[in-house]
Amino acid sequence: MPNIKSAIKRVKISSEQNARNTAVRSALKTTIRRFEESLANNPEQAAEALQKASRALDKAAAKGLIHKNKAARKKSRMAKKYAQSINQAS
Repeated sequence: MPNIKSAIKRVKISSEQNARNTAVRSALKTTIRRFEESLANNPEQAAEALQKASRALDKAAAKGLIHKNKAARKKSRMAKKYAQSINQAS
């Protein structure tokens, strides 16, 4: 444990940021998983789930939690899966 006041503060802030980032990352994974589940089970709700997942990816990229290209790649792949499922259904 550090003795210097500024170092103590940095440790505290770092642990708070780590906890926040972990929570946001977990929520992001959950929204993506819910999209994939709705795509398999309930295609009518997949469009809404895709929109929520895309929004969550954009927010995570804006906060610097994930790289913006990773967010774009994931959104593109999800949209592609959604389009394929729509084409198969019709």
